[in-house]
Amino acid sequence: MNLLTINCRCKSTNVTSTFNPLTWRNSTFMGRKDIGLCNVRRVLLRGLCSRSNVMPKVYAKRKSARKLERTNEEVSITSSSADDNAQDVKMNSSDSSKNRLINVSSRSSVLQACIITSGLIAALGVIIQQVSHVASIEGLPVIDCTSEVSFSFEMRQLQLIIGLVVLISSSRFLLLKAWPDFAESSEAANRQVLTSLQPLDYAVVAFLPGISEELLFRGALLPLLGFNWASVVATAAIFGILHLGGGRKYSFAIWATFVGIAYGYATIESSSIVVPMASHALNNLVGGILWRYESRSLENCEDKN
Repeated sequence: MNLLTINCRCKSTNVTSTFNPLTWRNSTFMGRKDIGLCNVRRVLLRGLCSRSNVMPKVYAKRKSARKLERTNEEVSITSSSADDNAQDVKMNSSDSSKNRLINVSSRSSVLQACIITSGLIAALGVIIQQVSHVASIEGLPVIDCTSEVSFSFEMRQLQLIIGLVVLISSSRFLLLKAWPDFAESSEAANRQVLTSLQPLDYAVVAFLPGISEELLFRGALLPLLGFNWASVVATAAIFGILHLGGGRKYSFAIWATFVGIAYGYATIESSSIVVPMASHALNNLVGGILWRYESRSLENCEDKN
């Protein structure tokens, strides 16, 4: 407990005493020392005498050095933690702003790039098919090119198309929820390409790449390497690696490789290039529509808040 020391001097015109014990209520003065609890207000109201002036001087002892050091340390810790929290908030806000600053291509540039790229890929696939066909006719060595894929269509192929669309679309949905890196890569690519498009443009950017890519990988490279699991995995790996870039990381390449394996299996099972083409195009369309719906829903929620 801290002590309160009061020095009291009594000045009188008649008598000056420095050692006069005076007894007040709740306090006892002896000279210059105070014992007990002193009520200064009552003392001042009552006064010592009519001709004497009371001049109390109050000196309160400070807290101990240890308590001061503890309080200073606590204040410094709280202030430093507050500063750190403020810095973290600033860093998080800057990071979120950086994530939002993604280059969005214009509608004309997206459609133009899609048409040109799809045309070049399809042309390359046709060239490889023609070269392998000529080589097989002339008796030149070709890597296990034992059969060809056709453009025929049957009920069995329709079932494979539906199964591939359900399998790949549902797997993509689950991975977007469970794999943050894949979700970030997919979001960056979709935002960069699909943001400026009109609803009918989604069919263009879905079907043209789906048809041209399958014509190259499953229609030309797979027959060239041979209809076996080694060729399926090899073409799928090339397919996945070529999907890097444009905000897409290795997680997206792994996903594309898995999709390529599924399309390769469907090609061998159906002996038709139509199955992977239709599945690829429909999966692209479903993914684009779902992304547009989710992005619009988030924008509406932000506008309401």
